[in-house]
Amino acid sequence: MLDKWEGIILRSIPYGESNKIVTLYTREAGKMTAMARGAKKPASRLAAVTQTFTHGYYLLRSGRGMGTLEQGEPIDSMRHIREDLEATAYASYIVELIDRLTEDRGQGPNVFGLLHEALHAINEQYDPEAIALFVEWKMLPVAGVYPVLHQCANCGATEGEFAFSFQEIGFLCHRCFQIDPYLVRITPTQLRLIRTFFTVPIQQVGSLDLKKATKQFMKKIVRTVYDEQVGVRLKSRSFLDQLERTPELLPQKEKPEEKGE
Repeated sequence: MLDKWEGIILRSIPYGESNKIVTLYTREAGKMTAMARGAKKPASRLAAVTQTFTHGYYLLRSGRGMGTLEQGEPIDSMRHIREDLEATAYASYIVELIDRLTEDRGQGPNVFGLLHEALHAINEQYDPEAIALFVEWKMLPVAGVYPVLHQCANCGATEGEFAFSFQEIGFLCHRCFQIDPYLVRITPTQLRLIRTFFTVPIQQVGSLDLKKATKQFMKKIVRTVYDEQVGVRLKSRSFLDQLERTPELLPQKEKPEEKGE
C-alpha cells in the first residue's frame, strides 16, 4: 500500500552500505519510520530528501514491520539551519525532543504544526534559543505534564502575587507559598511570558525579542520540570550546554541591542 504524506525528517541514520533508516513526523499520520534504500549514495534521488530537517512530500510503502520510502519531493531543505551552527544546534534539540516524546503512528495535539512552525522560524533567522523554549513549553502536555498556569494550583485564585512551584507543577499565589519551600518567585512580566510560551502559537508572537537573562530564567524552569517529571536525557541538550559554556565556538555575528522582556 502506497501513501503520500507531508512530513519533516527527524532522524536519518545509516543502515548497511547504502541505505538509511529515516524517522519523519507527518502531518497526516504522526511519526513514522521507514527504510530508504540506496539513500546513502550521493547520486540517489533519496539522498537530499532524507537529510534531517528536510520538509517535503514522501511516498511510503507500508506493510508488515518497517515501511519503505519510495520517493520524496522537497518543499524546503532548511538551508539556513544547515549552514549556521547555532541554528543547527537548536533545531537538533527540537527534533530530538519531539522524537523522544512521541510514539510511532502517535499524534499529539498538533505536534506537526509545532515542529513545522519552529523549524521554519529558525530557518527564517528568528532567535533559535527562544524558538526552542517555545517548543519545550508546548511539548509538556505531550510528555504527560500539564502545568497549572491559569490560576493557583492549590486554591484556584487568579489574583495576587505568584510563584512557580515544581512540587505543584504550576503557579502558587502568595496565600499558598507556605506549601512549597522551594518555589521560585516570579514577576508579573515573567508570569505573562510563561503563559505566552505555553499557550500562544509561534507565528502569533512574531519576532519576540528576549533578554538573555529572561531566556535563562525561562529555560531553568522548563528544563527543571523536564528533569523532575519526564526524565529525558538528550544528546543535543549536552551540545547546547557546551555552546553556553564556550560561546567562542560560534561564529561572531553582529547582534542587535537587547530589548524586550
